[in-house]
Amino acid sequence: MVRIALAGGHGGLGREILDVLAASGQHEILILSRRDKPADETREMVGWARVDYNDKEQLVQALQDIHTVLSFIVVAQDKGNVSQRNLIDACVIAGVKRFAPSEWAGASTDGLPWYAGKTAVHQYLQEINREQKKTTKHLETWGIHVDMQNRRAILLADGKNPGYLSLTTVEDVANVVAKAVLYEGQWPEVGGIRGDELSMTDLVALGEKVRGGSFSVEKIKSVHARMGRLTASWAPEMGHTVVSEGMREAAAKIFTAKTILSIYQATWRVSDEWNQLLPDHKFTSVGAFLQEWWSDK
Repeated sequence: MVRIALAGGHGGLGREILDVLAASGQHEILILSRRDKPADETREMVGWARVDYNDKEQLVQALQDIHTVLSFIVVAQDKGNVSQRNLIDACVIAGVKRFAPSEWAGASTDGLPWYAGKTAVHQYLQEINREQKKTTKHLETWGIHVDMQNRRAILLADGKNPGYLSLTTVEDVANVVAKAVLYEGQWPEVGGIRGDELSMTDLVALGEKVRGGSFSVEKIKSVHARMGRLTASWAPEMGHTVVSEGMREAAAKIFTAKTILSIYQATWRVSDEWNQLLPDHKFTSVGAFLQEWWSDK
């Protein structure tokens, strides 16, 4: 049995992974949170510690006898990366064996300023582990400018490559993390989880096949996308709680433009280290996922 702590593990992706870890019955789990334990969290194997990430001593105490820490701290809300840096320092002092920082996005952060903190934390880990091994995981999750419901997409007009994108279901992510926690070998420094990979044009073609009709495709130029200027007639809705409602429309345009450009810069082309280490895990393909959710719509 492994004792695991999830920092910020009761929201979004963290909760998806928590549910799988808890369901396995093989772990003692501790949630580190700035909030009190919610009334609906009644699972016996899930403990709760309300922490102040500015109090490193308190974090060290909370992490006593913890083997693995998974961080889901929202980087955009962690000013100066103070919370994650303190968490990392506390892990070192408490003797935590494995730490996965909040890098649950793509293969890199190039062209995505809101993810700059991920790079800074990665560099900090490299600094404090110059004489030791470190572990981290990266994963890709979505391509929001391909709208399956409304049969439309936005692509880059002057991309110098097909724009390859790695896509992984949240179920696969959660199950791979659960297996990685039990993995007895050394965690790789770069731990890519790749469910499937295809080009943007192939993704649109697959969508057209599953949805049974052609997509309306608009294209934007890289010179505009680089500035965060979206010249398409529409933008996906920005519903993330980190962005205030009054800023979401403008943020969606910037986010979409820069994300589209970053795909053609291979930012979202994720490696497959954990696929190789866990060859028995069967990943869901993009085609199978779309067929399940959209074929009868």
